[in-house]
Amino acid sequence: MVQGTNAFKNASFIMQKIINAIACLTFLLTLGSIGSAYFGYKYITSPKGQEKIKKQILNELTGNMPSLINKELPSFTKPAIPTLPKKPSISL
Repeated sequence: MVQGTNAFKNASFIMQKIINAIACLTFLLTLGSIGSAYFGYKYITSPKGQEKIKKQILNELTGNMPSLINKELPSFTKPAIPTLPKKPSISL
């Protein structure tokens, strides 16, 4: 009976160590996620970070825009608003 109690005590001690290690790992992962979200938010909202993001977007767009514009524009377009024909001016 005493051997069973000692075995249970040893198994319980080992399980406690495993659970504590998992809890520490979970704490570190949570702390890392919160920290990265905080610094990511600060980077995106900072003027320097916004300028960097804008430059990256503009660089991507300038490379693709000429080919996209040429594909999408029709060869002939009409005025956006219909206009009345001009009356000839009479000069005396």
